[in-house]
Amino acid sequence: MAKRVFLIVLDSFGIGGAPDAASFGDEGSNTLAAVLSYSDRPFPNLAKMGLFSIDGEVDPRILNYLSKQESVPFPMGSYARVRELSAGKDSTIGHWEIAGVLSDKPQPTYPEGFPEEITTALSKACGRGILCNKPYSGTQVIADYGEEHMKTGSIIVYTSADSVLQIAAHEDIVPIEELYDICSKAREIMKGEHAVGRVIARPFTGTPGSFERTPRRHDFSLEAPSSTMLDVLKAAGLDVISVGKIFDLFAGRGITESNPTSGNTEGIAKLKAMTDRDFKGLCFVNLVDFDMKYGHRNDIKGYCDAMHEFDDALGDVIASLKEDDLLIITADHGCDPSTESTDHSRECVPLMVYGEGFNVPCNMGELAGFTHISGIVLNALLGRKYERRFVPAAASSVQSDDNIMSYVDLTNLKTVATTDDIKALIDKAVSQGCASVCIPPCFVKDGSSYANGKISICTVIGFPNGYSTTGSKIFEATEACDNGASEIDMVININFVKSGRTDEVSREIKLIADAVHAKGAILKVIIETCSLEEDEKIALCRIVTVAGADFIKTSTGFGSAGATVEDVALMKANIGPDVKVKAAGGIRSEEAAREMIKAGASRIGASRL
Repeated sequence: MAKRVFLIVLDSFGIGGAPDAASFGDEGSNTLAAVLSYSDRPFPNLAKMGLFSIDGEVDPRILNYLSKQESVPFPMGSYARVRELSAGKDSTIGHWEIAGVLSDKPQPTYPEGFPEEITTALSKACGRGILCNKPYSGTQVIADYGEEHMKTGSIIVYTSADSVLQIAAHEDIVPIEELYDICSKAREIMKGEHAVGRVIARPFTGTPGSFERTPRRHDFSLEAPSSTMLDVLKAAGLDVISVGKIFDLFAGRGITESNPTSGNTEGIAKLKAMTDRDFKGLCFVNLVDFDMKYGHRNDIKGYCDAMHEFDDALGDVIASLKEDDLLIITADHGCDPSTESTDHSRECVPLMVYGEGFNVPCNMGELAGFTHISGIVLNALLGRKYERRFVPAAASSVQSDDNIMSYVDLTNLKTVATTDDIKALIDKAVSQGCASVCIPPCFVKDGSSYANGKISICTVIGFPNGYSTTGSKIFEATEACDNGASEIDMVININFVKSGRTDEVSREIKLIADAVHAKGAILKVIIETCSLEEDEKIALCRIVTVAGADFIKTSTGFGSAGATVEDVALMKANIGPDVKVKAAGGIRSEEAAREMIKAGASRIGASRL
């Protein structure tokens, strides 16, 4: 379970490909592709989160961008393309779906302006006249109607292709608190068939010809029609902290603490500050500038620059995460700045998850419904962990110099081994007082049941070549432990060693060590010495030590050569005090085994000793 979840919505950061885009007039829209068309500068941290590994990114602009990168970092967590199921493409419906609520009916829009019954009721409620009442650009509407507003005191009412009623007013003519009160009254009016997603206060200042909108925008959202994950978390006594316009989008419901922001820069700063705070629950962040300042204004350069600002900060956020934190990055819709439209676009969105339970690269494919995100959050904060049926057995033997077999992991990893062969191996190992039996993963459950605690069960993962992915190795290891293995021998990724990607080798060993130790088992790391240069062996000794493995092992027995006394001595000289050496491969006599022990080995892997 996670203690803290950071859920970041990059407002409008769509990635194209919505299957129903044409029905919304958005076929071909792709916000990500538009942003990447501006600059070839890398996004290293979003790449690490999996942005460029998501299925379906076939837009030529994306492919062209990727072709110009020297390298793209390998993902470190889970990632997916997510399609919206609700009938809309605005922020309110998008955030509701992220929080677990599907909307089967679109919220009303007003392409011809609001009906007379609405404008009359609003004018009566606020005691002011109404100007404009058309779909309009927010910056253009104050340029065209601002001067008349200042002369008459009438409020500027306008809308867009989204389900919104927006009210603009000069702060010198309509004080900010009065504007907010007018919007509250408008929210009461806009109900039933006219229940728009948001009523938005749009204050501005300046003089005719140089009007500017101020950062005191405020959204008065429609309440979600049913409970959201925010309500569930708050009812469970957890913190639900909003940063940016999250409070507005959920009408304050389910929020325990609100942190409004003036834009992305302040939102990012508050996000960083939250990573240093001790809380238990959800920190829900919306970065609005992508949509408000750049998407709606078709400003590709501004959008790209804002993405780089976020990517730069993301590195610090990742570095600040604690072991029981979960980071989720997604979006609520698209707003392609490269199209003629200045409105939202119906697109799929990225989902990138890293941290508690999601720290292994995993392509989750395409997911139907933003509701998957609420499921991840709720499982992380409210889920439970259960112990598996098969508990690893305790080591049953004690090493003795009088019995060389007490050092031995008696092994049968033949591809033609049978169930009877494994039972015979266990009987032999028990009778000779061996340290463990090392058997194929497919026989661990049977072997554990047959041994019934009389001897430890060891198995191999990533065997014998080591080039399977980290995710598959972790699955192999944890499943083996759940089936009864108390010792895991893993093969390192020698391909990555030879490629100089030792950071990834180290991370893999640590992840597997943590997973194995959590099950109560031990980890032995096979480095296959016959494939390595001396400097590589020394480096791996240090990596295995820092990663927290219990043993470093010479060989699989399937390489070009097995253990040597020289390699055992070299490894013993370069490992930390908490790491032991296992010698394996070609050890067939007691004399050879004792030479390995004298050189520093604490375990011997052998099938014919």
